[in-house]
Amino acid sequence: MSAKRGRSQGKQDHRRRTSGGIGLRSVAEQGFLELAYPRCVRERREDLEEVRAMLAAGEIDIAVDELRWLLEECRELLEAHKLLGDIAFSEGDLPLARAHFGYAYDMGCKAIPDGGLAAPLPYAREANRPFFEAGKGLASCLDALGEKNHASEILEHLKKLDPSAPLGLKEARSGVADKGRKELSE
Repeated sequence: MSAKRGRSQGKQDHRRRTSGGIGLRSVAEQGFLELAYPRCVRERREDLEEVRAMLAAGEIDIAVDELRWLLEECRELLEAHKLLGDIAFSEGDLPLARAHFGYAYDMGCKAIPDGGLAAPLPYAREANRPFFEAGKGLASCLDALGEKNHASEILEHLKKLDPSAPLGLKEARSGVADKGRKELSE
C-alpha cells in the first residue's frame, strides 16, 4: 500500500517487516491483522492462477517447474511453497513436503512479534491463508513422520492466531495424518 493511498483513506497501516519482506498490516477499522507481502508476491498473482489451472488440468510437472521458477524470483511467495508442499505430500515425499511447508510457515511466523499479536490473524483473509495452510501441511508431515508433539504445537499456535479454528484444526489435533492426502487436496 502506498503511503499516499493509506493516508488519503485514513487507514492505520502499522507494518512489521521481516528481513524476508513479509510483515503484518493492521486493519484497524475491522480489528484484525493480515500478512503484508513485498511487491514481488503481489506481482505474481496471475502466475499463481495459471499454476492452479495447470494443477487442475493434471499438468503437475509443468506446474512444479513454474512454481520453482516463481520462487527463484520471489522467495517470499508462501503460496508457491505451500503448493509444492501439497504436491510433494501427495507423491509421498514427506521430507520435501516438510521443507516447503516449513519454509512458508517459518516465514509467516517471523512476521509475528515475539510477544504475540494484539489482534486476530484470521484465516478468512486471503493474505493469511497460505501461512495457515502451510502450517497445517507441516503439521500433517510431522505427524506422518512420527513427530506428533511438534505437529500438535504447530496446530496450537495456529489456533491461537485464529481462535475460530479454521481448516478443521480441532479435528486435526487428534490425528493430523489420519485423513491423509485427501484432506490436503481439498
